[in-house]
Amino acid sequence: MMPSARVGGGNRLNELLLLLSSLTLRLPLIRYRQTGEDSRRKNMIKRVTILVGLLCSLGWSTGLLLLAQDHSDEVAIRKIVEEEVTAWNKGDAVAYSRHFAEDGTFTNILGEFYKGHDAFENEHAHILNTIFRGSTLQQDIVSLQFANPDVAVVEVLTAVSGAKLPPARKDTLDAKGRLRTRLLQVMVRSGGAWKIVAYHNVEVKNAVSLPEPK
Repeated sequence: MMPSARVGGGNRLNELLLLLSSLTLRLPLIRYRQTGEDSRRKNMIKRVTILVGLLCSLGWSTGLLLLAQDHSDEVAIRKIVEEEVTAWNKGDAVAYSRHFAEDGTFTNILGEFYKGHDAFENEHAHILNTIFRGSTLQQDIVSLQFANPDVAVVEVLTAVSGAKLPPARKDTLDAKGRLRTRLLQVMVRSGGAWKIVAYHNVEVKNAVSLPEPK
């Protein structure tokens, strides 16, 4: 699996490499009126070529480090999403809230807004013991992008089976009796660990076509 794209990483270095490469190609085409300039031209070409080589080497090394970093971060974030599924299916609100930041924000499918880790945990303890007691959650990551090395935006397509919704909300379930939502989570690296700072869940209406959970 290839790492997700990093926004803005290495752009200036790439521009410099392109500029120096262009300069190296153009120098041999310059005609000098004095024969003494030929020697200076050769020396300049040699120096620029060496510099371009060094920068290219640096660029490749930096790129490989960034790819390795992105891959390890993506693995860590995907593990968080997997742990959410495990915790939900066990009805464990404490474990489900483990990666939620102390000052994180939470918007549920009803549009209710909460702030803080305790509120997030308490709300999930309530629903996992009432309407979602014994339910089964499936989550598929449909998008994982790094806004910068310490901020990731993760969109998940969810399916919840076995929800005990009130009669007035039964029409929100799909043909197989599942509640489908799109969950957007913004994660920030803090103290070496990824924390969820924003959690926004949106119910997907029946008229919207969705792929089956994997």
